[in-house]
Amino acid sequence: MNDLEFGIKVPTLSEEGIAGTEFITSIQEYLSEVPPIFTTFWVSDHLMTWVKNQPANADALECWSVMSYLLGTYPNMKVGSGVLCNSFRNPALLAKMAATLTDFAPGRLILGIGAGWSEVEYRAYGYPFPRAAVRIGQLEEAVQIIKKMWTENQVTFSGKYYTIHGARCYPRPNPPPPIMIGGSGEQLTLRVVAKYADWWNGHAHSTEQLKHKLQVLQRHCNNVGRDYESIIKTVEGFVAIAATRDKAEKIAQRGRQAHFFGTPDEIITQVQAYIDLGIKHFMLRFLDQPHSDGLKLFGDKVIPALHT
Repeated sequence: MNDLEFGIKVPTLSEEGIAGTEFITSIQEYLSEVPPIFTTFWVSDHLMTWVKNQPANADALECWSVMSYLLGTYPNMKVGSGVLCNSFRNPALLAKMAATLTDFAPGRLILGIGAGWSEVEYRAYGYPFPRAAVRIGQLEEAVQIIKKMWTENQVTFSGKYYTIHGARCYPRPNPPPPIMIGGSGEQLTLRVVAKYADWWNGHAHSTEQLKHKLQVLQRHCNNVGRDYESIIKTVEGFVAIAATRDKAEKIAQRGRQAHFFGTPDEIITQVQAYIDLGIKHFMLRFLDQPHSDGLKLFGDKVIPALHT
């Protein structure tokens, strides 16, 4: 399965009670331990803490800044946003930002984007928080603008939510980053995925739920004349892995639900079930972080078994 890839969700929200330089150092040390069998880093887009039971003043790192650092520091890794909140950045400017970053790291940026959902962040930072249908409509227009900025000489777009006149984006990204749309809303979001996404990102809930979402996506693809197989399907999830089940249970008690749980053999079976549904890329957050035991065990025992 040479097209199967595994990536690491970079910890950008302090959940260990550390802050400032200590927090940054812990991230750097953790990433330095990532085995080369992992091929991507993924960065969430949150401006402040949203996790329950976390202090309001917990450190939270801005996504684009972190991605720029990662692309410069780890030249053998691809880096993706998982996923950008469309409302935080003007789409024409975002297209220019991505084009510039791609110039310095050709073929290594994956532009993940979604409609946004954290109302507390919108309100805190002064962004309007319209209803979901509006935010998804904004996302649909934004993706069209981004694609045009990367391919057309001069872009004019007049939509319901965005208007640009004569925008240029030189140099163009070569190659253009794949656009990954995150979200699982069946009526609106998955239809936008079918129309415009190169990749799709969902959460690793039950395989039954994921199978249903993929069936809905396939119906949308059929309705808009899109080849369903041309969209790379990805999931993200939390992992509690250890040599014994008892140790994995202790890791899983850290307050976040583990989507993949148990010994390496158990997790191989769990991950394979998602592969059988067509998932090609896994974005993983290991619940024993900042320790690196979990990611090393996964890289040593799980990924090689799935690549055979």
